[in-house]
Amino acid sequence: MTVSLSTPALAARPIRVFVAEDHHITLWGLQQLIDASRPRMAMAGCASTLDELLRHDELPGADVLLLDLDLGGEDAGAALGALRQRGDARVLVLTGADDAELHRDAVMRGARGVVHKSAPAATILRAIECVSSGEVWLHRALLGEVMSRLTDGGAAPKPRDPDAERIATLTPREREIIEVLLRNAGAKLLSAADTLHMSEHTLRNHLTTIYSKLGVRGRLELHVYAAAHGLDRPAPCRAAGGAMS
Repeated sequence: MTVSLSTPALAARPIRVFVAEDHHITLWGLQQLIDASRPRMAMAGCASTLDELLRHDELPGADVLLLDLDLGGEDAGAALGALRQRGDARVLVLTGADDAELHRDAVMRGARGVVHKSAPAATILRAIECVSSGEVWLHRALLGEVMSRLTDGGAAPKPRDPDAERIATLTPREREIIEVLLRNAGAKLLSAADTLHMSEHTLRNHLTTIYSKLGVRGRLELHVYAAAHGLDRPAPCRAAGGAMS
């Protein structure tokens, strides 16, 4: 797009982000992140309890509501209907949980996306921008299931696939770690760590998380599980327009 030199382009209005988060350190960090992204974004307000969120005067003017589903022990997901009545803010769920069913329920109730708290700052900002522009921010497995439910109407939901749900919680970096370990099944962890450009200690921490997500105990079980479920192959490309892990 070209802009006439005789008519200055109007600056785009910043995306007004309202943050609902009950962990004060996380809330502070998100405020700093959004403030640092000016002029793209600006803080519209914040709340640390569900009651405070529902009553906040600044919520109706927000473009995006960055929402922790657990606000002071209350289920904010159950209040998504009431939150939509308070304004036009598009809801982006910010969660530390890897519960695929919880994410799915939030989206079916009206959330426009789900981003994990462990995601890099740039990813969180990108998710806010995408949701603000009307796109969705979901990992491929969740997006496929939600679209299937919407297009099937009242059809009975497909049976749950626990293994697919576990695998969907893996981050791209965790998938890469699994691929490297499978390609070097007999190698020591230090060798795999060198290939991955990380310390052996960091690799062990990643493996602890991977074992927990997949429900396996140790490298042998991981090898058997990963080979059986095709994890020795690169992860599929993410959908354009904001799909993520």
